[in-house]
Amino acid sequence: MSTARPVVSEIDAQTGKKTEKTLALPDVFSAPIRTDVVAVVHRDMAKNRRQAHGISPLVGMLYSAESWHSGRAVARIPRVNGGGTHRSGQAAFGNMTRGGHMYSPKTTYRRWHRRVNVNMRRYAIVSALAASAVPALVMARGHRIEKVAEVPLVLSAESAAKIKKTKDAVACLKAIGAYDDVERAAASRQIRSGKGKLRNRRHTMRRGPLVIYNDNKSGLTRAFRNVPGVDLCKVTRLSILKLAPGAHVGRFIIWTADAFEALDKIYGTYEAPRKGFSLPRAKMANTDLARIMHSESVKKAVKPAHVGKPRYVRCNPLRNLRALAKLNPRAIAQRRGDIVAQRIKAGLIKPVECKKKDGEKKCCCKKARIQAKKATRKQIREQHKKFVEALLA
Repeated sequence: MSTARPVVSEIDAQTGKKTEKTLALPDVFSAPIRTDVVAVVHRDMAKNRRQAHGISPLVGMLYSAESWHSGRAVARIPRVNGGGTHRSGQAAFGNMTRGGHMYSPKTTYRRWHRRVNVNMRRYAIVSALAASAVPALVMARGHRIEKVAEVPLVLSAESAAKIKKTKDAVACLKAIGAYDDVERAAASRQIRSGKGKLRNRRHTMRRGPLVIYNDNKSGLTRAFRNVPGVDLCKVTRLSILKLAPGAHVGRFIIWTADAFEALDKIYGTYEAPRKGFSLPRAKMANTDLARIMHSESVKKAVKPAHVGKPRYVRCNPLRNLRALAKLNPRAIAQRRGDIVAQRIKAGLIKPVECKKKDGEKKCCCKKARIQAKKATRKQIREQHKKFVEALLA
């Protein structure tokens, strides 16, 4: 959807300056820009310009030939009857044979053209017109509009009626700042690559400004038709092929005042729609989704996010020491005891002998083990720490 402005300035075609008159912006330029609709309509409309061509369905089949069937030690393809010439006995009809029909021939009864719904065509045209009022889209398409005073560009009807010759049209384009786009189109002229060079389309050239008028009696059409890259179109006969060449919206359009004012009558307005067609409306008036989502009014209306309990992941206590410690609090102490036993067996720790004296009831092995751990703690601290961390990881 283009930026909705209340009025558009009118520009004099001779001087390039704004006049005192202003024009109300038609509702067409407030329609949503649907590039997908434009692409579909442009694809189908472009096919309607093709001319049916093909070959005769009898080509390659005008022979008196029939198959020799099996038993002759030759292929079963039809063979030309008769004798006395090299052609007799040769294969015929098949696409792999000499003089036979071609595979999948182009025929005139192929479905060359496409039907497009009227409302869909109007929707595409309205979208292309709305895109032409957005300077960013016009510049993104490649047009040079840096020196143009305003987009959409509207020329006064009185000054546009004075343009009769090509030199007047060039002077007008230079005055309004649109001649840079004409030079860009003229510089892009080059020879086409491919066989189109042999088929009356030898050169290619980029598209320049599109001049839309409403008065057939003015000399505007004869003046602009020889300027390279410039196209002309009457406002009552707008085509998506000219408004969005290549299905790319954002064509640079130069309007005459009478054509600009006629848009409301042709396509209607939101208050007074045309019979049989209503201007499409945008689904959202403000398309800044981030601003809408983070606004205070939306935050108040939306319920707070539900924070659920953290998901419990069941661990195998036979492999996970933390899970085992929850089931058996002495598991870590037992594991440490096993580690000490392994160290003793490996020779890293010297076992302490029991020094129980005769007559003592209690054994001092437990004290000896504690003393052995304290004595060897400095030696095995780092290895023991790494080993335990690996088990707890």
